[in-house]
Amino acid sequence: MAAASDITLSVVIPAYKEQERIGSNLTEIIDHLGQKDFNYEIIVVIDGSHDDTAQVIQGFITKAQDLRIIENAQNKGKGFVIRQGLMEARGKYHVFLDADGSTSITHIDKALQSIIDGADFVVGSRDISGATLAKRQPRHREIMGTMGNLAIRGMLGLWQFPDTQCGFKVLRSEVTKDIVPRMHVDRFAYDFELIVLAKKRGYKIVQMPVRWEHEEGTTVGGLFGPNGFVQVLIDLVKTRMRLWGGVYKLSDDKGVIK
Repeated sequence: MAAASDITLSVVIPAYKEQERIGSNLTEIIDHLGQKDFNYEIIVVIDGSHDDTAQVIQGFITKAQDLRIIENAQNKGKGFVIRQGLMEARGKYHVFLDADGSTSITHIDKALQSIIDGADFVVGSRDISGATLAKRQPRHREIMGTMGNLAIRGMLGLWQFPDTQCGFKVLRSEVTKDIVPRMHVDRFAYDFELIVLAKKRGYKIVQMPVRWEHEEGTTVGGLFGPNGFVQVLIDLVKTRMRLWGGVYKLSDDKGVIK
């Protein structure tokens, strides 16, 4: 295990009932990063998943340069476990991506170049020029996603972000340390909360087109439930209210960027 000061990249993966899919993704991540000339770590945060996800991941510990597992006994939500993983990350740069491999780790090469060129935060997008949808979501999910995205962009002033919800994002460690402790959203609305807070704090955010492939077996979708469309809208309204109410305490030494 490398010393914290020697780690360039931390890879955070949230996992819930991923015993069938996470193995191939870990293989690709380990193979790709193993070709790089920097040290990395992988942090998989299990979100109260009572299947064999942890056992599958254990089988990769000896294959990876540095692989850690954080297990939660109860389901906390995707936003909660991503924050948990990011706060444990020791690298200079932090990336989080979905366990199912819908967005490949190979995008990290271009993302890190954007960071080196001056970006603070790289947001993967499926809806900007250059993006590719190798396999689309079911039509009803696309419709709900489009409606939700319009609401997000309008209510939070994120009109320049046509896709806030892609599960591939890269941050400088300084951004993680500044933004993540301020966050409140525990479930699938964490993406737009992260983006709007980074924007308000004045960080340089760059969007990057990705190749995205819908994977069967997702636990996201539907109108109701903790991961449903309605809950995302509730969290959207709460985020707007927190911004209005000064809950995020954005106006310190860095100032508030409107």
